[in-house]
Amino acid sequence: MKKTGLMMIVTLVLNMMFVPQSFADSSPPSPEIESEAAILLEANSGQVLYDKNANAQMYPASVTKIATAIFAIETGKLDDVVTVSENASARNVEGTTVFLEEGEEVPLKKLIQGLLINSGNDAGVAIAEHLSGSVSRFSKELNTYLEDVIGTTQTHFVNPHGLFDEKHLTTAADLAKITQHALKNDDFRKIFGTKELEWYGKTWNTTIQTHHKLVKEEIPYDGVTGGKNGFVSLSGYTLVTSAERDGVSLIAVTLKSSTDDQAYSDTINLLDYGFENFNTSSIGKGDMFRVEGEEYTATHNISYTYSPDDDIHKIMEEDGTLKIVNQRREIASFQLEKVNDESSGIVNKASAKGSSDNQNGSSIFDKVLSGLPVFIIALVLVMILLLFVKMIKRKFNKNDNYFY
Repeated sequence: MKKTGLMMIVTLVLNMMFVPQSFADSSPPSPEIESEAAILLEANSGQVLYDKNANAQMYPASVTKIATAIFAIETGKLDDVVTVSENASARNVEGTTVFLEEGEEVPLKKLIQGLLINSGNDAGVAIAEHLSGSVSRFSKELNTYLEDVIGTTQTHFVNPHGLFDEKHLTTAADLAKITQHALKNDDFRKIFGTKELEWYGKTWNTTIQTHHKLVKEEIPYDGVTGGKNGFVSLSGYTLVTSAERDGVSLIAVTLKSSTDDQAYSDTINLLDYGFENFNTSSIGKGDMFRVEGEEYTATHNISYTYSPDDDIHKIMEEDGTLKIVNQRREIASFQLEKVNDESSGIVNKASAKGSSDNQNGSSIFDKVLSGLPVFIIALVLVMILLLFVKMIKRKFNKNDNYFY
């Protein structure tokens, strides 16, 4: 009976070592979101922190202009002078405009500013005609760009501004991906975060202001860096917002909110959730790692996002894959580049709360141990010691009744 009891304990300990621990899962409670679809993305790492119906196709309204703006910035010349056509003039375009007049000459950059800041639909048409000759051709080229350059999968736009069309569709996930790409561009990022701008037009001199309440601080929120809002009756209220705090860069998207207040409330809940429950750390370009005598390096800055309560470990695989793991699962993995120069130094600058770097030539046993809670390792060692003592006693005591 002693053997049976002891082996049951050993078996239990081994199961604890290699089965994911449910009690270790300390995931924070998800935010309460009323919008029909939403997503929260950490922009540096690309990790999705929350989503609700994020891949459901919906009508985006004016947040479409984020895609139009980055496409224009990356494929056009900002100092080009655009001549406004009759079709692009304010009197022939529905919705919000910057009062463009037929024949008016406007720099492309200024049209992009009018598009994003004041949500000018006429500016969108003028941009489309300048870049592609027509709105229909522009839409085809924009869709190709979004798929091939940014990697969208469920977006199909038929205009540059987001006025309703039943075929004009996207998803929260695609919008977050588009915004993440756009924010890497300095020109876009500056315009996206502009609160107001002096506007001098042929018939309209004014100060245009962003319609996004968090950007213009009508609703105060620390860390907001940019945003775009939208509304048409069939899309409901749509909102895209970027914000940064302490190295965490968030993109929040909400689609089909029933009210304007709900869109902003959901966005704040998403941002609060991200800032309160996650950290982001980076591995710098050129940081070096070694495994089995081979050296690997990061060819660009790479980031990963995790809970402050996570016990973070970095594990190098023999194929050059760097895995970031916590006590429960793999958080992220990155393929590093092999270094041919044997004389290069081994420097690992990457750091994270609770992280422990692999030593040169780390063994498989080291990798396993690195992911185990300390108390489990200690318990295993105690059990091994008890078994050893029993064996010694049996050797020197012929009357030992340990085995039956």
